[in-house]
Amino acid sequence: MDTLCQLKNQMLKAIEEAKALSALEEARVSALGKKGKLTLLMKDLGQKSPEERKTMGAELNALKDIIGAALDQRKYELEEESLNARLTSETMDVSLPPRFLPKGKIHPLSQVLDQAIHIFGQMGFVVAEGPDVEEDFYNFTALNIPLEHPARQEQDTFYLPPSAIDKQPLVLRTHTSPVQIRTMQKEKPPLRIIAPGRTYRSDYDATHSPMFHQIEGLVVDEKTHMGHLKGCLEEFFRLFFEDPSLKLRFRPGYFPFTEPSAEVDISWKDGKWLEILGCGMVHPNVLRNCDIDPDQYQGFAFGMGLERIAMLKYGIQDLRFFFESDLRWLNHYGFETEVRG
Repeated sequence: MDTLCQLKNQMLKAIEEAKALSALEEARVSALGKKGKLTLLMKDLGQKSPEERKTMGAELNALKDIIGAALDQRKYELEEESLNARLTSETMDVSLPPRFLPKGKIHPLSQVLDQAIHIFGQMGFVVAEGPDVEEDFYNFTALNIPLEHPARQEQDTFYLPPSAIDKQPLVLRTHTSPVQIRTMQKEKPPLRIIAPGRTYRSDYDATHSPMFHQIEGLVVDEKTHMGHLKGCLEEFFRLFFEDPSLKLRFRPGYFPFTEPSAEVDISWKDGKWLEILGCGMVHPNVLRNCDIDPDQYQGFAFGMGLERIAMLKYGIQDLRFFFESDLRWLNHYGFETEVRG
Protein backbone atom coordinates (compact mmCIF):
# COMPACT_ATOMS: atom_id res chain seq x y z
CA MET A 1 0.00 0.00 0.00
CA ASP A 2 2.91 2.34 0.71
CA THR A 3 4.21 1.62 -2.80
CA LEU A 4 0.82 2.52 -4.35
CA CYS A 5 0.70 5.73 -2.31
CA GLN A 6 4.17 6.73 -3.50
CA LEU A 7 3.27 5.85 -7.11
CA LYS A 8 0.09 7.91 -6.86
CA ASN A 9 2.00 10.94 -5.60
CA GLN A 10 4.64 10.59 -8.34
CA MET A 11 2.07 10.38 -11.16
CA LEU A 12 -0.05 13.24 -9.81
CA LYS A 13 3.06 15.41 -9.46
CA ALA A 14 4.10 14.66 -13.06
CA ILE A 15 0.63 15.59 -14.25
CA GLU A 16 0.53 18.80 -12.22
CA GLU A 17 4.00 19.90 -13.38
CA ALA A 18 3.22 19.33 -17.09
CA LYS A 19 3.53 22.72 -18.77
CA ALA A 20 2.40 21.66 -22.24
CA LEU A 21 0.10 19.09 -23.84
CA SER A 22 3.12 17.14 -25.08
CA ALA A 23 4.47 16.84 -21.52
CA LEU A 24 1.03 15.81 -20.30
CA GLU A 25 0.89 13.07 -22.93
CA GLU A 26 4.26 11.77 -21.70
CA ALA A 27 2.88 11.62 -18.17
CA ARG A 28 -0.20 9.72 -19.40
CA VAL A 29 1.90 7.16 -21.29
CA SER A 30 4.21 6.73 -18.29
CA ALA A 31 1.21 5.91 -16.10
CA LEU A 32 -1.42 4.31 -18.33
CA GLY A 33 0.37 3.34 -21.55
CA LYS A 34 0.96 -0.26 -22.63
CA LYS A 35 4.16 -0.31 -20.59
CA GLY A 36 3.03 2.27 -18.02
CA LYS A 37 3.64 1.76 -14.32
CA LEU A 38 0.00 1.31 -13.43
CA THR A 39 -0.64 -0.97 -16.42
CA LEU A 40 2.24 -3.29 -15.42
CA LEU A 41 0.93 -3.52 -11.85
CA MET A 42 -2.48 -4.54 -13.14
CA LYS A 43 -0.92 -7.22 -15.34
CA ASP A 44 0.90 -8.64 -12.30
CA LEU A 45 -2.41 -9.28 -10.52
CA GLY A 46 -2.60 -12.69 -12.19
CA GLN A 47 0.33 -13.86 -10.10
CA LYS A 48 -1.26 -12.88 -6.78
CA SER A 49 -3.46 -14.93 -4.50
CA PRO A 50 -7.24 -14.54 -4.82
CA GLU A 51 -7.40 -12.44 -1.66
CA GLU A 52 -4.54 -10.19 -2.81
CA ARG A 53 -6.09 -9.82 -6.28
CA LYS A 54 -9.37 -8.73 -4.78
CA THR A 55 -7.81 -6.12 -2.47
CA MET A 56 -5.10 -4.84 -4.76
CA GLY A 57 -7.34 -4.87 -7.84
CA ALA A 58 -9.79 -2.52 -6.17
CA GLU A 59 -6.98 -0.17 -5.15
CA LEU A 60 -5.47 -0.15 -8.64
CA ASN A 61 -8.84 0.58 -10.31
CA ALA A 62 -9.45 3.43 -7.89
CA LEU A 63 -5.98 4.81 -8.62
CA LYS A 64 -6.60 4.52 -12.37
CA ASP A 65 -9.78 6.59 -12.01
CA ILE A 66 -7.93 9.25 -10.01
CA ILE A 67 -5.13 9.50 -12.56
CA GLY A 68 -7.63 9.66 -15.45
CA ALA A 69 -9.56 12.47 -13.79
CA ALA A 70 -6.33 14.38 -13.07
CA LEU A 71 -5.25 14.02 -16.69
CA ASP A 72 -8.58 15.36 -17.98
CA GLN A 73 -8.51 18.30 -15.58
CA ARG A 74 -4.91 19.22 -16.48
CA LYS A 75 -5.65 18.92 -20.21
CA TYR A 76 -8.57 21.31 -19.82
CA GLU A 77 -6.37 23.78 -17.88
CA LEU A 78 -3.60 23.68 -20.50
CA GLU A 79 -6.07 24.20 -23.37
CA GLU A 80 -7.59 27.16 -21.52
CA GLU A 81 -4.13 28.65 -20.94
CA SER A 82 -3.27 28.21 -24.63
CA LEU A 83 -6.51 29.86 -25.75
CA ASN A 84 -6.07 32.79 -23.36
CA ALA A 85 -2.52 33.28 -24.60
CA ARG A 86 -3.75 33.39 -28.20
CA LEU A 87 -6.52 35.82 -27.35
CA THR A 88 -4.01 38.07 -25.61
CA SER A 89 -1.46 38.04 -28.44
CA GLU A 90 -3.80 38.02 -31.45
CA THR A 91 -5.80 41.11 -32.25
CA MET A 92 -8.34 41.97 -34.94
CA ASP A 93 -8.54 45.36 -36.59
CA VAL A 94 -12.28 45.90 -37.00
CA SER A 95 -11.61 48.97 -39.15
CA LEU A 96 -10.16 46.84 -41.98
CA PRO A 97 -12.44 46.13 -44.98
CA PRO A 98 -13.95 42.62 -45.11
CA ARG A 99 -12.24 39.89 -47.09
CA PHE A 100 -13.50 39.48 -50.63
CA LEU A 101 -15.32 36.20 -51.19
CA PRO A 102 -15.87 35.42 -54.88
CA LYS A 103 -19.47 34.76 -55.86
CA GLY A 104 -20.41 31.55 -57.59
CA LYS A 105 -22.16 31.58 -60.95
CA ILE A 106 -24.98 29.55 -62.44
CA HIS A 107 -23.82 27.05 -65.08
CA PRO A 108 -25.19 27.80 -68.58
CA LEU A 109 -26.89 24.39 -68.67
CA SER A 110 -28.69 25.08 -65.41
CA GLN A 111 -29.72 28.48 -66.74
CA VAL A 112 -31.08 27.02 -70.00
CA LEU A 113 -32.91 24.23 -68.18
CA ASP A 114 -34.61 26.73 -65.86
CA GLN A 115 -35.58 28.90 -68.83
CA ALA A 116 -37.04 25.96 -70.76
CA ILE A 117 -39.01 24.65 -67.77
CA HIS A 118 -40.36 28.15 -67.12
CA ILE A 119 -41.51 28.69 -70.71
CA PHE A 120 -43.12 25.27 -71.04
CA GLY A 121 -44.64 25.70 -67.57
CA GLN A 122 -46.47 28.76 -68.84
CA MET A 123 -47.96 26.51 -71.56
CA GLY A 124 -49.28 24.06 -68.98
CA PHE A 125 -46.53 21.42 -69.12
CA VAL A 126 -45.41 19.69 -65.92
CA VAL A 127 -42.02 18.07 -65.30
CA ALA A 128 -41.75 14.26 -65.27
CA GLU A 129 -38.65 12.25 -64.36
CA GLY A 130 -37.34 8.69 -64.71
CA PRO A 131 -34.22 6.58 -64.05
CA ASP A 132 -30.94 7.02 -65.95
CA VAL A 133 -30.38 3.24 -66.01
CA GLU A 134 -33.30 2.04 -68.08
CA GLU A 135 -34.81 -1.26 -69.16
CA ASP A 136 -34.59 -2.20 -72.82
CA PHE A 137 -38.39 -2.25 -73.04
CA TYR A 138 -38.81 1.40 -72.05
CA ASN A 139 -35.80 2.70 -74.00
CA PHE A 140 -36.50 0.84 -77.26
CA THR A 141 -39.29 -1.73 -77.53
CA ALA A 142 -42.17 0.36 -76.18
CA LEU A 143 -41.10 3.19 -78.49
CA ASN A 144 -41.73 1.05 -81.57
CA ILE A 145 -38.05 0.05 -81.86
CA PRO A 146 -38.05 -3.77 -81.67
CA LEU A 147 -34.90 -5.81 -81.19
CA GLU A 148 -33.99 -6.08 -84.89
CA HIS A 149 -34.78 -2.44 -85.73
CA PRO A 150 -31.87 -0.52 -87.35
CA ALA A 151 -32.68 2.59 -85.28
CA ARG A 152 -30.97 0.91 -82.35
CA GLN A 153 -27.65 1.23 -84.16
CA GLU A 154 -28.19 4.97 -84.61
CA GLN A 155 -28.48 5.33 -80.83
CA ASP A 156 -25.21 3.63 -79.95
CA THR A 157 -25.39 3.40 -76.19
CA PHE A 158 -23.83 1.82 -73.11
CA TYR A 159 -25.23 -1.61 -72.27
CA LEU A 160 -25.25 -3.01 -68.74
CA PRO A 161 -25.65 -6.55 -67.34
CA PRO A 162 -29.29 -7.70 -67.17
CA SER A 163 -31.21 -7.14 -63.96
CA ALA A 164 -31.11 -10.06 -61.54
CA ILE A 165 -34.88 -10.13 -61.07
CA ASP A 166 -36.31 -10.68 -64.55
CA LYS A 167 -33.13 -10.72 -66.71
CA GLN A 168 -34.39 -7.61 -68.51
CA PRO A 169 -31.56 -6.04 -70.58
CA LEU A 170 -30.42 -2.68 -69.17
CA VAL A 171 -28.97 0.38 -70.90
CA LEU A 172 -28.00 3.90 -70.01
CA ARG A 173 -30.96 5.69 -71.57
CA THR A 174 -30.28 7.20 -74.99
CA HIS A 175 -33.09 9.77 -74.69
CA THR A 176 -35.66 10.82 -72.11
CA SER A 177 -38.46 9.21 -74.13
CA PRO A 178 -38.71 6.32 -71.61
CA VAL A 179 -40.11 8.90 -69.19
CA GLN A 180 -42.97 9.42 -71.65
CA ILE A 181 -43.69 5.67 -71.69
CA ARG A 182 -43.62 5.40 -67.91
CA THR A 183 -45.93 8.41 -67.59
CA MET A 184 -48.45 7.06 -70.13
CA GLN A 185 -48.47 3.71 -68.32
CA LYS A 186 -49.12 5.27 -64.91
CA GLU A 187 -51.45 8.12 -65.88
CA LYS A 188 -54.39 8.41 -68.25
CA PRO A 189 -54.91 11.17 -70.84
CA PRO A 190 -55.07 14.10 -71.08
CA LEU A 191 -51.28 14.40 -70.56
CA ARG A 192 -48.97 17.38 -70.99
CA ILE A 193 -45.44 16.74 -69.72
CA ILE A 194 -41.83 17.67 -70.35
CA ALA A 195 -39.00 15.25 -69.51
CA PRO A 196 -35.62 16.91 -68.95
CA GLY A 197 -32.59 14.88 -67.92
CA ARG A 198 -29.25 13.26 -68.64
CA THR A 199 -28.88 10.89 -71.60
CA TYR A 200 -25.98 8.75 -72.81
CA ARG A 201 -24.51 7.75 -76.16
CA SER A 202 -20.98 6.62 -77.06
CA ASP A 203 -19.93 9.74 -78.99
CA TYR A 204 -17.28 12.33 -78.18
CA ASP A 205 -16.30 15.34 -80.28
CA ALA A 206 -16.94 19.09 -80.49
CA THR A 207 -20.69 18.56 -80.90
CA HIS A 208 -21.21 15.22 -79.09
CA SER A 209 -20.59 13.96 -75.58
CA PRO A 210 -21.01 10.52 -73.93
CA MET A 211 -23.33 12.22 -71.46
CA PHE A 212 -25.57 15.11 -72.47
CA HIS A 213 -28.96 16.58 -71.62
CA GLN A 214 -32.28 16.48 -73.42
CA ILE A 215 -35.70 17.92 -72.84
CA GLU A 216 -38.63 16.16 -74.45
CA GLY A 217 -42.29 17.05 -74.52
CA LEU A 218 -45.46 14.99 -74.80
CA VAL A 219 -49.10 15.95 -75.22
CA VAL A 220 -51.84 13.30 -75.45
CA ASP A 221 -55.56 14.02 -75.60
CA GLU A 222 -58.51 13.51 -77.94
CA LYS A 223 -58.10 16.57 -80.18
CA THR A 224 -54.39 17.49 -80.39
CA HIS A 225 -53.06 17.72 -83.95
CA MET A 226 -49.97 18.79 -85.91
CA GLY A 227 -51.00 22.44 -85.87
CA HIS A 228 -50.84 22.46 -82.07
CA LEU A 229 -47.33 20.99 -82.25
CA LYS A 230 -46.17 23.73 -84.64
CA GLY A 231 -47.70 26.48 -82.53
CA CYS A 232 -46.15 25.11 -79.34
CA LEU A 233 -42.61 24.97 -80.79
CA GLU A 234 -42.87 28.37 -82.49
CA GLU A 235 -43.94 29.97 -79.23
CA PHE A 236 -41.17 28.25 -77.26
CA PHE A 237 -38.29 29.21 -79.56
CA ARG A 238 -39.45 32.80 -80.03
CA LEU A 239 -39.52 33.22 -76.26
CA PHE A 240 -36.30 31.29 -75.67
CA PHE A 241 -34.25 33.18 -78.27
CA GLU A 242 -36.09 36.42 -77.46
CA ASP A 243 -36.97 36.96 -81.13
CA PRO A 244 -40.70 37.44 -81.86
CA SER A 245 -40.07 37.21 -85.61
CA LEU A 246 -38.05 33.98 -85.50
CA LYS A 247 -39.09 31.62 -88.30
CA LEU A 248 -39.33 27.82 -88.07
CA ARG A 249 -39.32 25.34 -90.91
CA PHE A 250 -40.82 21.83 -90.63
CA ARG A 251 -39.36 19.20 -92.97
CA PRO A 252 -40.57 15.61 -93.33
CA GLY A 253 -38.47 13.27 -91.21
CA TYR A 254 -38.46 9.77 -89.78
CA PHE A 255 -38.59 8.60 -86.18
CA PRO A 256 -39.87 5.14 -85.19
CA PHE A 257 -42.00 6.54 -82.37
CA THR A 258 -43.83 9.29 -84.31
CA GLU A 259 -45.88 9.32 -87.53
CA PRO A 260 -45.94 11.70 -89.27
CA SER A 261 -42.51 13.00 -88.18
CA ALA A 262 -40.69 16.24 -88.85
CA GLU A 263 -37.26 17.79 -88.53
CA VAL A 264 -37.44 21.39 -87.36
CA ASP A 265 -35.09 24.15 -88.55
CA ILE A 266 -34.84 27.73 -87.34
CA SER A 267 -33.83 30.71 -89.46
CA TRP A 268 -30.27 31.64 -88.55
CA LYS A 269 -27.48 33.92 -89.73
CA ASP A 270 -27.16 35.03 -93.36
CA GLY A 271 -30.53 33.54 -94.29
CA LYS A 272 -29.42 29.98 -93.48
CA TRP A 273 -31.54 27.33 -91.78
CA LEU A 274 -30.25 25.37 -88.79
CA GLU A 275 -31.67 22.03 -87.67
CA ILE A 276 -32.62 22.15 -84.01
CA LEU A 277 -34.93 19.26 -83.07
CA GLY A 278 -37.16 16.36 -84.13
CA CYS A 279 -40.86 15.95 -83.51
CA GLY A 280 -44.08 14.36 -84.72
CA MET A 281 -47.41 12.83 -83.84
CA VAL A 282 -47.14 9.91 -81.42
CA HIS A 283 -47.15 6.61 -83.31
CA PRO A 284 -50.27 4.47 -82.68
CA ASN A 285 -48.05 1.51 -81.73
CA VAL A 286 -46.52 3.57 -78.91
CA LEU A 287 -49.98 4.40 -77.58
CA ARG A 288 -51.01 0.73 -77.76
CA ASN A 289 -47.85 -0.29 -75.83
CA CYS A 290 -49.07 2.00 -73.03
CA ASP A 291 -52.65 0.67 -73.10
CA ILE A 292 -54.00 3.89 -74.66
CA ASP A 293 -56.55 3.49 -77.44
CA PRO A 294 -55.14 5.24 -80.59
CA ASP A 295 -58.67 5.39 -82.04
CA GLN A 296 -59.71 7.66 -79.19
CA TYR A 297 -56.49 9.52 -78.31
CA GLN A 298 -53.65 11.09 -80.24
CA GLY A 299 -50.81 13.39 -79.36
CA PHE A 300 -47.50 14.93 -80.31
CA ALA A 301 -43.95 14.60 -79.00
CA PHE A 302 -40.70 16.50 -79.50
CA GLY A 303 -37.14 16.36 -78.22
CA MET A 304 -34.12 18.66 -78.26
CA GLY A 305 -30.63 18.80 -76.77
CA LEU A 306 -30.17 21.38 -74.03
CA GLU A 307 -26.48 21.80 -74.87
CA ARG A 308 -27.37 22.51 -78.50
CA ILE A 309 -29.82 25.32 -77.79
CA ALA A 310 -27.44 26.72 -75.13
CA MET A 311 -24.58 26.77 -77.66
CA LEU A 312 -26.76 28.60 -80.18
CA LYS A 313 -28.10 31.17 -77.73
CA TYR A 314 -24.80 32.02 -76.03
CA GLY A 315 -22.31 31.48 -78.87
CA ILE A 316 -20.49 28.49 -77.32
CA GLN A 317 -18.42 26.70 -79.95
CA ASP A 318 -17.48 23.40 -78.29
CA LEU A 319 -19.89 21.19 -76.35
CA ARG A 320 -17.05 19.62 -74.34
CA PHE A 321 -16.49 22.86 -72.44
CA PHE A 322 -19.76 22.29 -70.58
CA PHE A 323 -18.22 19.39 -68.66
CA GLU A 324 -14.56 20.39 -68.18
CA SER A 325 -15.08 22.37 -64.93
CA ASP A 326 -12.90 25.26 -66.13
CA LEU A 327 -13.58 28.19 -63.79
CA ARG A 328 -12.33 30.69 -66.37
CA TRP A 329 -14.93 29.40 -68.85
CA LEU A 330 -17.64 29.39 -66.21
CA ASN A 331 -16.83 32.94 -65.12
CA HIS A 332 -17.21 34.03 -68.74
CA TYR A 333 -20.39 32.12 -69.64
CA GLY A 334 -21.95 31.71 -66.18
CA PHE A 335 -24.83 33.77 -64.83
CA GLU A 336 -24.96 35.85 -61.69
CA THR A 337 -27.01 34.37 -58.87
CA GLU A 338 -29.91 36.32 -57.49
CA VAL A 339 -29.55 37.66 -53.96
CA ARG A 340 -32.74 37.04 -52.02
CA GLY A 341 -33.51 38.86 -48.80
